[in-house]
Amino acid sequence: MASTPGGSSAARVRAAAGVCGRAQHPPLIRVDDHDGEGSPHLHLAPNGEDAVTWLGRSCAAALAHVVCGDLAVTIGHCHAADCERFHVDDSRNRTRHFCSNACASRTTVAAHCGRRKETG
Repeated sequence: MASTPGGSSAARVRAAAGVCGRAQHPPLIRVDDHDGEGSPHLHLAPNGEDAVTWLGRSCAAALAHVVCGDLAVTIGHCHAADCERFHVDDSRNRTRHFCSNACASRTTVAAHCGRRKETG
């Protein structure tokens, strides 16, 4: 799954719908102004929900926003062998390949060891 600036809007909508649809706690978005006591803003979960459900709803909404809200954000899959993680590529030139320094280092070491075996 990669969301790139050149990605179609239909693909972004499908991705965002997929994120929210598969979430254990999908966001329940509503506009609230706290009975005129504040300015209108979005709530992603009903008041009074337990912390885990509230956090799940908020995270699903935030991920959907990243997928379709900011055309400059790229979401990528880690290139390390046996790693299933995704990452947000916020690097200057959008060239991030790994979810963490550990995966990048492990891949670099494996490539180095492979070259050493080939040369004998």
